[in-house]
Amino acid sequence: MLLDEDSQAKYLVYLLQAAEHDVITVNAVGLMNRSDSVVLDYARQDGRVLLTRNCDDFQELHQANPVHPGILAVYQDSDTSKNMSYQAIVKAIANLETSGYTLKNQFVILNQWKY
Repeated sequence: MLLDEDSQAKYLVYLLQAAEHDVITVNAVGLMNRSDSVVLDYARQDGRVLLTRNCDDFQELHQANPVHPGILAVYQDSDTSKNMSYQAIVKAIANLETSGYTLKNQFVILNQWKY
């Protein structure tokens, strides 16, 4: 899994790794401040699902070229109490995995998997 600039908090990385996910951040691979298309291209080439909070831009990229390992989008609300915690993100990914849902070529709104 590749964590976008807006999703690479150390605690989230720790929680995902504790849940046995192979996680790298855009910072670790030298993609900080690079365009979203460059980040998605890296995810494609490295075979990594992308986790981002930059939903609108990555949805546009997905619509332009839906061939990728998958995009997990975490929408944020102006009411911060409605936003997903790091633990909720990890749980939603687990729910998604348990369901058997195929991520390849999909833009998945992770908030819908929070239950």
